[in-house]
Parts: sequence; structure tokens; C-alpha cells
Amino acid sequence: MSTRSPRSRHPEGPRQATIRDVARAARVSVATVSRALNDSGPVRDDTRRRVRDAVQNLRFTPHGAARSLITSRTNTLGVLLPDLYGEFFSEIIRGIDREAQRAGYQLLLSSARNARDEIKGAFRAMYGCVDGLILMAPDVELAELFAQHRDRTPIVFINSPVESDDAYVITIDNHGGAYRMVKHLVQNGHRRIAIIRGGNRNHDAAERLRGYRDALIDSGVACDPRLELQGDFTEAAGYRAAHTVLKLDPRPTALFAANDAMAIGALSALREEGAAVPEEIAVAGFDDIPIARYVSPPLSSVHVPIARLGERAMKLLLGAMTGSANGAGRRVVLPTTLVIRTSSP
Repeated sequence: MSTRSPRSRHPEGPRQATIRDVARAARVSVATVSRALNDSGPVRDDTRRRVRDAVQNLRFTPHGAARSLITSRTNTLGVLLPDLYGEFFSEIIRGIDREAQRAGYQLLLSSARNARDEIKGAFRAMYGCVDGLILMAPDVELAELFAQHRDRTPIVFINSPVESDDAYVITIDNHGGAYRMVKHLVQNGHRRIAIIRGGNRNHDAAERLRGYRDALIDSGVACDPRLELQGDFTEAAGYRAAHTVLKLDPRPTALFAANDAMAIGALSALREEGAAVPEEIAVAGFDDIPIARYVSPPLSSVHVPIARLGERAMKLLLGAMTGSANGAGRRVVLPTTLVIRTSSP
């Protein structure tokens, strides 16, 4: 007497149907099943119906990895950012993910904290392994380097100084936003306005610094290099810079930080030193991250539609993957607006 279990009794439950089972039930080849399921080639209507009926009867679920081998698609999109920490990056990821889910894609996220070797390594790991890539590379040299690798995988650059005419790039109006905020401060009577800059190789930081300088020059206010303080877009940098500002003689009456994180760090230092905001020194930031309205005092900021920036980047990538984004649609600039709160009336 055989000790073999009946075929219908699998020790771990019923056997999952395979694509070969579907092909047998539909009386077609495996290749035809693949074409019918993935719309990757011509299939007659009656054949497609037989395949779908077999899939339903057998409760067949295509395996993601197997499907990717057949279609050369992974249904995964890569997102490479300088960092994943902070409200700016969480908001931009939220926008990207929302649009990706609508299109049926999963995200593979990575960050490299602006370290050049780390960014290159993360790029190499993702490139060619995803169907498309969203990349934020504010470093001028790195952005151009990555722009040369667009032969196999569509890439959309966010806030990256890519000059190539055929690249897909989405940016924000950094210069205009900084210019209008500094103009606002000047119009409120401020003449000694300090700025906390971003990183030296960062394109966003350079554009915001240019906007700051142009606003002063156009207002008839001389630029003073002593009022341009180095930062790196972190709260700690803003905290340190604010302590430096308080030691200047004469002391600036306004402080513009190139992003909200540094502005919030500066507010903390000013509070510790007993410097009243805005009575003794006005403070403004850039990005208008969600927490900006809840700090004390609520922070004036240049509003960036951060989640929308992520959504538009994803739409641009989907267009690049299908070939529907071309011409003028390859380069998008989102406007910025001022949000004036009590930190700089």
C-alpha cells in the first residue's frame, strides 16, 4: 500500500496555479497567456476571454518577479533624495507616493545626505533596476553627471541644475521667492538684513542667495559680506548662525534663513538669548513646512507647494516613461508665494 498522500492533499495547502496551468486550461501557449495578461502583443478576443476565464477559475495570481522578467518592467520607481529627515522631505515623498499609487507603482527610496560617493553608489544601485527614477541632486557637478545616464531608465530631476535640453527637470522659483521675502523686509524698514545660507555646492542655496542680494541692490541697500552667514539647511546651523548674528555690531534687525529648518533653529537661539522676535529682530524662512505656522512666534516663510512638487515630479516621470512628456513639458518651474506671519510683520 502506497504511503504517498493524494495529489489533492498538499501538506501546505492547495498547490497555487501556475501560468502553465492557465495555458493548459485555455488551450494556448504560455507566451499567449503572457501577452493576454500583460497586453504585450496581439491576442484574439476569444483567446483573451479563454485566458481570463482560466485565470478566474484557477484563481491564478501572476508573480511580480516572473512578470517583470516577461515584460522587462518592475512596477517599481526609484526616489533618490539628499535626505529623508525633516518635514520638507516627508512632504515631497508624500506627494510622490500619492501619485505613484494612483498609477499602480511601488516606490524604492534611498538617501545619501549629500555625500558624493554615497549618492553615486545609491544611483548605481537603483539605475536599471527600476522602471523610472526621481532624483534630487542639488550639487551642480553630480546633476550633470547623472544627466548623462538616461539611456536605459527615464529620470526626472527635482531642484537640480541640469542644463541638458532633453532632460526632465522640475524646479521651484528659488530666486523669486527669496527676492520677494527680502523686499518685504526692506519695505518694513529693515536695512541690515542677515542671511543664513545653504551649502556651497547647493544650487537652491545659490539661487536664494542671489535673490537676497538682488533684492538688496534693487532697494538701494548695500550688500555686506559679514551678514552672509554659512549654513547647511539644518536646525543646528541656524542655531549657531543666530548666536553669531547677536554678536554683530551693529546688530541686524532682520534675519532671513534659506530654509525653515535653519529659521527654526535660529528662533531657538534667539529665545535663549532673550532677543525678542520680531521686536528686536525679525525672522523669515523658506519652504513653509507644516510646522512653520506652529512655532512661536509663527514663522513668515516663502511658501513652496512641497507635496505638489512631488506629485508633479511623478507625473512628469510617468510622462517620460510613456513618451508623452516632451518639448516645453520637459521643464517645469513651480511658483513660490509669501506667507507673512508674526515673526516678521
